[in-house]
Amino acid sequence: MQKKLRFAQYGCGRMGKHTACYANDLGGELVAAFDHNPKAAGKSATEHFERDFGDVVISGSENIERVFAETKPDICIITTRSLMKDVEEVMMACANSGVNAVTTCEEAIFPWNSSPSITERIDRAAKAGNCTITGTGANETQYGGIFALYGGNTHKTDKIYAQALYNVDDYGVALARGHGVGLSPEEFEKEIASADNISDEERNELIENGEFLPSYVWNTNGWLCDYLGLTVKRQTQKCIPQYSGRDIESRTMQQIIPAGKAIGMSAVVTTETEEGIIIEAECRGIVYGRGEEDVNQSISYGIPDSNVTVTKPATVENTCATVVNRIPDVINAPAGFVTTSRMPALKYRVKDLALYCR
Repeated sequence: MQKKLRFAQYGCGRMGKHTACYANDLGGELVAAFDHNPKAAGKSATEHFERDFGDVVISGSENIERVFAETKPDICIITTRSLMKDVEEVMMACANSGVNAVTTCEEAIFPWNSSPSITERIDRAAKAGNCTITGTGANETQYGGIFALYGGNTHKTDKIYAQALYNVDDYGVALARGHGVGLSPEEFEKEIASADNISDEERNELIENGEFLPSYVWNTNGWLCDYLGLTVKRQTQKCIPQYSGRDIESRTMQQIIPAGKAIGMSAVVTTETEEGIIIEAECRGIVYGRGEEDVNQSISYGIPDSNVTVTKPATVENTCATVVNRIPDVINAPAGFVTTSRMPALKYRVKDLALYCR
């Protein structure tokens, strides 16, 4: 490992600005940056991030493997889309170039239970390239990590419930559209909710064919089961539209969402395990009105009950800090697609990231 960790930033929007600066704060050297937006491509990284990143220029994504060959980053931070099918191309470029990667893609926290074929392809390529690919973010601690931290003081648990409320306006257009913002009840039912009105057999077939659309908590339930060593017997999800009685402005969508159209949704995933433990997770993402704020809650029902509530979490910053603090674990992990449920407990990094890398 070099004395200074060299990293690439793929996706230079709001999240990418945070992760690039956080990694730089911990001694990382930005050696490459990429973005699909033509307004960003060709721009100086120093100007774009408002941080001295030397002569690095943001490239278009089509140049990624050539730039990797020239700059040789230790890891690439990917802050773009939410589904594996949307980040497969960049992950494969990282794997083929032998570059480790960590992404904020929500499905990537445990994609084995929703996109196994894509994950298997990336896993094989990463092993061939001797690098590690993974996904993480605030969802790791919001749904799984809180119980992972406090679970050791529990004698027995029968049910784990985790819930997060967040403002979709904080995460960009792709996430807002994925939450059905602006859809009528009929449109929401057709485009989002209807996908879950199917049998277990039909759902499993969609998963095997790479056609399943997971909610964020579908994958976090998989992460928690993997972390705890639980065997999944059955898992279901339901997406419920959320409405407001008045018009609400969405900054991200740059439009007024009229009363009667969805301002987001609540996704509820229930997992039954062979060990008898039930895991229920809910993510409720909406366009906030006045007075609403983020809340995370994690409850273990058993001996004894435990209830951990975090009010007003800075979810964007939590996500980006988690990604950056995971970098040494990704670099130190075995080659392949390795979920963070198989890595050491998430740690706060005091020193330069390179000092934690083997």
